[in-house]
Amino acid sequence: MISIIVVNYNQKDWLEKCLQKISACGGSTEGRKEAKINLPYEIIIIDNASTDGSEVVIDKFRKEFSNLEFIKNNKNLGFAQAVNQGIKMAKGGYFFISNPDVLITPGSLEEMRDFLVKHEEVGLLGPRLINPDGGVQSSCFSFPCWYTPFIRRTFLGDSSFGKKELKRYLMEDFNHQEIREVDWLLGGALMARRQAVEKVGLMDERFFLYFEDVDWCRRFKKNGFKVLYFPEVSMSHYYQRLSAQNRGFKALFDKLFWIHIISAVKYFWKWRKKNCGVV
Repeated sequence: MISIIVVNYNQKDWLEKCLQKISACGGSTEGRKEAKINLPYEIIIIDNASTDGSEVVIDKFRKEFSNLEFIKNNKNLGFAQAVNQGIKMAKGGYFFISNPDVLITPGSLEEMRDFLVKHEEVGLLGPRLINPDGGVQSSCFSFPCWYTPFIRRTFLGDSSFGKKELKRYLMEDFNHQEIREVDWLLGGALMARRQAVEKVGLMDERFFLYFEDVDWCRRFKKNGFKVLYFPEVSMSHYYQRLSAQNRGFKALFDKLFWIHIISAVKYFWKWRKKNCGVV
């Protein structure tokens, strides 16, 4: 069984589109010729105290999915803790962790699961993510150096050194057309095997937002598992990197900027004995 774990925070419209897409891929097969999730699955929605009426969407789809579980937290617990809530209640041998703005395509979950079944050395698998304009989104990365977040968040990114570092970090030399082992994958769309998670452990809940995926991937690799970018499967992701909308001086007044920096400090302190790019 695959457990689809979706973490939601005030994304009612995208949550509805996400569930509609899953419904088109599978759901009830009664009168539905296009049902294409050909394996058992469950849907677990973890809501981080949304105030936009996301529960209405859940109520709408309860009749569509008998395998839908919904947890509404009393406060925003952050991404890592919400993911862990989903994993703890999941019944599947494989977890697909997703944001609401990731639209699952027919056959994608089966293909990812089948690949993991055949390759036990792989602990985490990430699909190719496509931007709304059809371009390939950055979703696999090299491990950051301590100065990488500052280069991304400031005008240092426009310097020759900054451009060189971002090229390394964003893997711009990679054509994103082939299966490849990478340092880390975007946490908003990845599949993990239960056995690997049981060995590695859950996401580190000290990361409220940002760097929880970098840390998790690093721990998978430390425990001997491969982290793979898997472009055989593509999904649409209507992603906005909110942490980088403000740069330079304006960023100092941005709450997400400080959440990002705090998470970065926690991450680099945790892995302080490692050089950037080294497991």
